[in-house]
Amino acid sequence: MISFSKFFKENQLTQVAALLLLLLLLAMAGVPGYLTGYWQWKQPPAVTTLNELKQIRKAGLNLPGWQTIEQAEQQIGEHKWSLQVVKKEGSESQAILLLLPQNGPMDQPEVEWTDVNGWGRSRWGKWDIAQSRSAEFTVKPSAKLASNVETKVEARFFRASTPQQTFAVLQWYAMPDGGNPSPFHWFLADQVAQWRKQRTPWVGVSILIPMEPLGEVETSWSLAQSIGETVQAALMAGPL
Repeated sequence: MISFSKFFKENQLTQVAALLLLLLLLAMAGVPGYLTGYWQWKQPPAVTTLNELKQIRKAGLNLPGWQTIEQAEQQIGEHKWSLQVVKKEGSESQAILLLLPQNGPMDQPEVEWTDVNGWGRSRWGKWDIAQSRSAEFTVKPSAKLASNVETKVEARFFRASTPQQTFAVLQWYAMPDGGNPSPFHWFLADQVAQWRKQRTPWVGVSILIPMEPLGEVETSWSLAQSIGETVQAALMAGPL
C-alpha cells in the first residue's frame, strides 16, 4: 500500500516535472527570437477564426434544442459581450447566455468574472455569491466536431442572489480542446500553441439560470450541465 505522504510527494514531483518541461518548451521557442531580434510575443501568429468569433457579439450563438428569445450587445466592464436569452424547446426553462469572444490577436482573458459580478450589481442592485464549487462536464464526440474523443470542461458553479431573481451561474473560458475558468490555463495552452506557430482562441462563457429564491444551487445542476455541454459543443463546431 502506498502511503499518503509518498503519494503526495510523487504527485508534487509530477507537477514540478510538467512545469519544468513547459518552461523548457517556452525557452526553446524564445531562443530563435532572441538571436534574430524577432519576438513572437510581440507579433503572435494570427487567430484563424477571429472573424467568426467577432460575429458572436452581433448574432449570438445557435444552440440546438434552444430557442433564442432576444440577443443584443451588452457593455460589461470594458468589453462588449453578447447577451442572449434562450428558452429550452418543449420546456419552460430559460437562461441568460453571456459570451465574450476574443476580439484580437493580443486579446486575452483577465478579469471577466469580476466584470460580470459588477454588471450584476449594477443591473439588479445586489449580487451575492454563495454555494460556489468547481464543476466538470464533458462534450461527447459527434460528426460536427473534429475530435473523436470526449472533451473535458472545468467551470465555476455558484448561486448568485439579487433582490429580484436568484441565478445558478456556470462560468468558464471555452477553448478548442476544452475549457477552464482560470485565465492562466488559457495562457499556458496559448504559449504551447504559439510554439507550434498556432494560437488558442477563447470565448468567456457565463450562463445564468433562474432558480428558486435562495434555494439550493445543486437543484439546477442538471440543467446547467446540459446547456453547458451544448454551448461548448456549438463553440467547438463553429467559432473555435
